[in-house]
Amino acid sequence: MFALQGVIEGHSSVCPPSSRAVLLDGLPMARIAESSLASEGDPLEPVHLHGVFDTSLHLCLPIHRAREVCALGWGEPHRYVGHGTEIMVYGPRDREELLVVMQLIGESIDFARG
Repeated sequence: MFALQGVIEGHSSVCPPSSRAVLLDGLPMARIAESSLASEGDPLEPVHLHGVFDTSLHLCLPIHRAREVCALGWGEPHRYVGHGTEIMVYGPRDREELLVVMQLIGESIDFARG
């Protein structure tokens, strides 16, 4: 995910140091709070990966899409949900699931960019 255009790998402002955050080049702050996992005033963080051994991740999607992804069994609402847009996506187990997770990451980045 860090090879995606306009993505910068960074430290998560809300997770342990082993987690890696997706930050967006040219968009340091969230346009809308619903598109970031970070607190107001922290850098925009639409996605973060939970370390190298736990490949689950948190991301933000428009609320209707977040509900749909969870209903389809790809994740669950973030336990610290603030807007209903934050979900945990399960770590992929194979290449096909990785492709779906990458699509969701792309959707989250697009949501953050508006």
